[in-house]
Amino acid sequence: MPTLRDELDDWLRIPSVSTAGGDTAALGLACDWVCERIEAAGGSAEAVRVSGGHPMAVGELRAARPDAPTVLSYGHYDVQAAGPLELWESPPFEPTERDGRLYARGAADDKGNFLPLLHVACELARAGELPVNVRFLVEGEEEVGSQSVLERLQTGEDDADCAIVFDSLMVDERTPAITLGTRGLAQAGIEVRTARRDLHSGLYGGAVLNAAHVLMAMLAEVAPDADGRVRSELSAGVAPVAPEERESWELLPQGGRAIAEVGGVEVAPGAGEELYERTGAAAAVDVNMVEVGEPRTIVPSVARGHVSVRLAPGQKGAQIGAELERLLRAAAPPGAEVAIELEVADPALFDAGHPALRLASGALERACGTAPALVRIGGTLPLLAVLAERGITAIVSGFALPDDAFHAPNESYRLESLRLGEAAARELYRALAELPVG
Repeated sequence: MPTLRDELDDWLRIPSVSTAGGDTAALGLACDWVCERIEAAGGSAEAVRVSGGHPMAVGELRAARPDAPTVLSYGHYDVQAAGPLELWESPPFEPTERDGRLYARGAADDKGNFLPLLHVACELARAGELPVNVRFLVEGEEEVGSQSVLERLQTGEDDADCAIVFDSLMVDERTPAITLGTRGLAQAGIEVRTARRDLHSGLYGGAVLNAAHVLMAMLAEVAPDADGRVRSELSAGVAPVAPEERESWELLPQGGRAIAEVGGVEVAPGAGEELYERTGAAAAVDVNMVEVGEPRTIVPSVARGHVSVRLAPGQKGAQIGAELERLLRAAAPPGAEVAIELEVADPALFDAGHPALRLASGALERACGTAPALVRIGGTLPLLAVLAERGITAIVSGFALPDDAFHAPNESYRLESLRLGEAAARELYRALAELPVG
C-alpha cells in the first residue's frame, strides 16, 4: 500500500485552488481523491454539493466493534492560489523535498496537516483494527468562507461523539497544542454622507458637516481606551478562563517577545505580558480602514470606514453586532446620512475537562513526547462555533509551524510534522475508543 508520504505527494499535485473563482476540475479531482481512499479501505463515501458550492468529500469507515463511539474528522482540500510563480524555488504543485521539508502549495494548509487522519483511519480499517467509527468531512471552500460545510453541519447529518480538526499550529517544534477557543467577530462597513458633493473649505468650512469629522467621531465612540481596553457595552458576556488554561499559557512564548518579533509595539506597558488573555479571552476593537478626502482644501462629503470587534468566548455575535451599530449611529449628528453593513460570527469555547479533550491530551503527549499546551486563538473559525452549538466537542490541533509560509510562496511542511501527525492520529483514534457513546 502507498505510504503517507506517497499519498501526500499525489494529493499535492492536484492544483485544487478555490480562490479567485477556483479551478473547478481540480477541486473535483481532489474531492474524488479522498472518496476513493475511503472506499478502497472498505468505507462509503460520496462527493456532496450544497447550494451549488464546491464538492465536499463525505464518508465513513466503521469500527471493528459495533458499540464504538463516532469521531468526525474534518479537513479541507482546497488551497490558495500559488501567486507569483517566480517567487517559488520549485513548482508549487510539484512536491519537492529540501532540508527535511516538503515544498508545495497546500503542504501545510491543509493537506499535509489533515492527511494523517485519513491515512491512519484507512490503514486501521483495512486491517480490521479501527477502534472508532470515523466520519469524514473534507471540504473545498475553507479558503473562501466554508459556506457549504457550515450549512451541512447545521443539518445534523454529521453529528458525532467528538470531532478532530488538524488545521492548526504547534507551540514550537516540540510542543503540540490543543485549541480550546476561538474568538467571534462583529464587523461594520460604514459610509457617511453629509452633502451632495465636496465643498470649498474657505467658503463653507466650519458651517457645514464634514464627513471626515463625523466618521472620526463615530469611530472614537467605539475605539478602545489608551490601554487597549474595550468599553463595557462591547465586552459584555465574556466567559472566565479556567485555571488549567491559565497554567497552560505558561508553556507559551513570552508575549512581549512575540510582539517584538513581528515588529509590533505594546498598546500599553505590560500588554505583552497579557498577550494570551488579550488575544484569546478578551474582546478587542480595531479600526481597520478609513477612506476620505484628498490633499486639498475641501470639506469632504463622503467618508468610509471599517471597524471590527473580536468577540471573546461567552459573547454573542448578534448581540454585540447590534450594540456596535447602535453606538456608531448614536455618535452621528442629525443630518448625516449613515449606512452600515454588519457581519457577525460567534466565538467558540470547549471545556478542557471534557472526556474527549482529556483523552486527546494524553494521546498527543504519547505521540509527541511532550504534553500539549491548551491555547486559544484570536482568529474566527465559524466551523467551530457550529460544532460547539451542536454540542460536538472538537479536538483542534495540528503540526504546522509559523515558518511554514502558508498562503505565501514556498509553502512547506516539515517531514517531522508529517510523522508527528501520523503518530498523533493513531494515538487519538485508539484513545477515543474509551469515549462514552452519547
